[in-house]
Amino acid sequence: MHTLEKKSIQLGYIPLLDCIAILWAKQRGYFDELGLDVTLVKEASWASLRDRLAFGVLDAAHCLSAMLPAAAVGADQIGIPLQTPLVLSINRAFISLNQQICFEHNISSSDAISESANKVVNIIKKNQSIHLAHVFKHSIHHYCLKEWLSLADIDVAKNLQLMTCPPPYMIQAIQKQTIDGFCVGEPWNIQSQVQGYSQIIAESKQIIPQVADKVLATTQSWAQNYPNTLRAITQAIVKAQHELKNLCSMTEVWDMLEKYHIIQFNCSDKVHVPEYYKLIDIIKNFSEPQKPQAYDFEWIIQQMIKWEGLNLTHELSQHIAQSCIAESDIIWHKD
Repeated sequence: MHTLEKKSIQLGYIPLLDCIAILWAKQRGYFDELGLDVTLVKEASWASLRDRLAFGVLDAAHCLSAMLPAAAVGADQIGIPLQTPLVLSINRAFISLNQQICFEHNISSSDAISESANKVVNIIKKNQSIHLAHVFKHSIHHYCLKEWLSLADIDVAKNLQLMTCPPPYMIQAIQKQTIDGFCVGEPWNIQSQVQGYSQIIAESKQIIPQVADKVLATTQSWAQNYPNTLRAITQAIVKAQHELKNLCSMTEVWDMLEKYHIIQFNCSDKVHVPEYYKLIDIIKNFSEPQKPQAYDFEWIIQQMIKWEGLNLTHELSQHIAQSCIAESDIIWHKD
């Protein structure tokens, strides 16, 4: 048993389905089992979470994967390096549009992604304003919207100003018509669709590769100063992932999501049944423990080069991508 360098941990998260293993590890006492006193801290936005993690208010956090290479190259205006030992989710966001726009322009989920992109670009080219939002500049959601629009017109993709909105506020923003569409993770797409504000028209996995979306992150210096503590945090979350993957009944999990106000609408195996099982399937897919790979960050860096004008050699890109990964010797697979 390794001696913990630090036991009292502030662990940040944004209310999304893919923070579920962190919540479950807390619920089931897996942090406690390893001698950790973990306080979960719900953050209002990715910007606040990033800042509080970088400056040490948070010890670790549920974090956007793209924040790590952005920090490494100083594109986040802070430049404090971040690292991850664990992937929390792989590319599972969705693009949703205002239902009125979908009706008026005959846009639906049955459209091929290039077809829906063309319809939206045609709206823009007719000088009709359309406001699309992502969750944060450095996110796969941002790059997903860019890649989707570029299927129709790369100049529109480059020049269209995208808005930023924290995930929990997407529904309020589209309800008030501050935005016309968004790319975000669940459950916010499904809730918005059920409540009649928007319609899901595309999945991110149709548009971009299967790269890491959210990761468990700390600053690089924190990982170096508290390696045993980071190992224990990771081990507890991996244990939660294993259990979530194999649970027969999801009742307690669903109750927990409602308790943490991640599920905020009436949905169960009796009401909005297809949506309920879609969310359960997504949870199961988030529950496969995975080590971060350099490719995850290399792809993000290539997106930063393509859309933000970042100038890096291939060799330097590879080095930066590798620097985002914290070493871990935990057991990844469970018999």
